[in-house]
Formats: sequence, C-alpha cells, structure tokens
Amino acid sequence: MNALAAASVSTFLLKPDLNSPRVDSRDPDAVRAMFGRIARRYDLANHLLSGGADFLWRKQAAKIVERWQPKRVLDLATGSGDLALALQCRLPEAAITAADFSPEMLGVARSKGVGDTVLADALELTFESGSFDCVTVAFGLRNMSDWNLALREMARVLRSDGHLLVLDFSLPVGVLRPAYKFYLHRCLPLLASLVTGQRAAYDYLGGSIEKFPSGEEMVGLIEESGFVNAAAYPLTGGIATIYVAEKM
Repeated sequence: MNALAAASVSTFLLKPDLNSPRVDSRDPDAVRAMFGRIARRYDLANHLLSGGADFLWRKQAAKIVERWQPKRVLDLATGSGDLALALQCRLPEAAITAADFSPEMLGVARSKGVGDTVLADALELTFESGSFDCVTVAFGLRNMSDWNLALREMARVLRSDGHLLVLDFSLPVGVLRPAYKFYLHRCLPLLASLVTGQRAAYDYLGGSIEKFPSGEEMVGLIEESGFVNAAAYPLTGGIATIYVAEKM
C-alpha cells in the first residue's frame, strides 16, 4: 500500500508513537493500523508534501498501462484509489479491481468512486492464478513485509506475458540527494504532523524510502521474482521511479 502524513504541533512535541511500524520490520499489523489512522487525511498530505507531483506520477503510470491495453487490471495496495481512478479514466472498458489490506483506506477509495474494491493481503492473494492482464502497485510495495513474496504473488495472478507496473519513492542521485534526505527526515515529518496529527507515520516514511531498493537493485529484485524485461524510469530527478516488467 504506497506517500504518508503526521501530527498537530502538540503531538509533534510528544514521545514517538510506539504502535507505529519499525522500518526494518514493516510489521503488517502495525502498517495496517498506521494507514487506518491516517486514511482520512492521506490524500491531502500526499498532495501537499509532494507539491502535487504525485498527480503527475500517477498520470504517467496510467499512460504506460494504457499502451498495454489490458482487459483485467489489479491495482494492488490501492490505498485511497487514486491510481485506480486514473486507470479507469484511461481504460473505461477495462475491469479494474482495487485491492488493499486496510479497510479504512478502501472506504476512502469507495467514497471517491472506485467501484470494485477487495480487502486483500498482497502476500497471500485470494485471486486465481492468471486472473489479470496487468498488476499495478503505487507506493505500496515498499510497505510490504516481504518484497520477493509480494512480487511472486503478483506474478502468479498475472497471465503469461502480463505486465507489472510499480510506482514508488526512490532516492535521487547526485547533488539533490543530501537536500532530499534532509527534507525526508527533518522537514516532512513536521509538515505532515501539522496536516494529519500522525508524525510517527512520516518518520516511518523517510526511513522506509532509504531502506527500499531502487534503480538497478529493484530491477534485479523484480527479475528474480518471476519477471523479465524489467526497466526503471526515474521521475522528478529520481524522487520517484516507475518500474515495468513482463511475466516470465
């Protein structure tokens, strides 16, 4: 499940939320609870903290998927449903299933007009093998406790020659990296705390981005998990990256 938010000024001054997930464990119950707490203001925080760039990233992802012309799409870790909605606009004839393990986030997605929503665990999907032509996951793979297992499950539910698209945060290279890391760890948690009242969720976000493989490392991870022809397309100086691949 994919951008995050944090607390009011008073909450910012309190001790850390001990119920928030540790970056090194990505405990599913803690991650689910965290998204449940921030669901109501998740979209606002994402749009503000990315300066609106997340709209452009999802638009680019939807354009790539449109070129593949899938008939059945699984948007995994759909969150509040923004990518599912972008796909619906680009592919009005396609059947798009939006799945997430957070009931609160799925409630937000349904309120925005996402039609087919399913409560599902990405590590143990209930869909039959070969059910979809395309699987997408935006800002969600990073939060899953086992990246290899999640990718293998995505490969399983794809038909032969089906397509995968992963959109997630990454670390820019060069001179932009130190400034971006300062923003992630110093500025973002405080700003997000003012929007959502959940600072700890955004402390987790910064750490999770640093731990998450990106670039060629992620390409290799995808190809180890049942895919071929994986490629990475950095966005906005490498702050986010789109990965595409085909099922082996």
